[in-house]
Amino acid sequence: MAVLTKEGLQKLQEELDDLQINQRAEVVREIEVAKGFGDLSENAEYSAAREKQSRIEGRILELQEMIEHAEIIETGGEEGVANVGSVVKVFDLEYEEEDEYRIVGATEADPGKLFVSSESPIGAALIGTRAGDVVDVETPGGTVTLRVISIAH
Repeated sequence: MAVLTKEGLQKLQEELDDLQINQRAEVVREIEVAKGFGDLSENAEYSAAREKQSRIEGRILELQEMIEHAEIIETGGEEGVANVGSVVKVFDLEYEEEDEYRIVGATEADPGKLFVSSESPIGAALIGTRAGDVVDVETPGGTVTLRVISIAH
């Protein structure tokens, strides 16, 4: 079961729609063009198009499964308390720098964008915090101490 915010579910649905409507039709055209190049057993364009088609169909099935079994987490909650969907601005006491994390469901996590899963060490530690709270987080890289500056929903 995928745990998602409403926004996360919408993004998955948009990706699914694009795959089913646009990319599926495009790869069918690529296969038809590649068939015109002759012997299919030695046709690199045909093989590449079929592989692309296989990846698209696999991703469609994966997305359909995730959407069908998604558990939508209501974002927000109590005002001023971090929860899934919250944007939490923190101050890292060791590195003396500010970061802004968005707490999301596991399938929406993107550490590069600081979208942390509610199940990750940082996400789990931030849930339930308020501005001014200080939390120690056990991460694979060691303990991180964060002071919560603000929480927005």
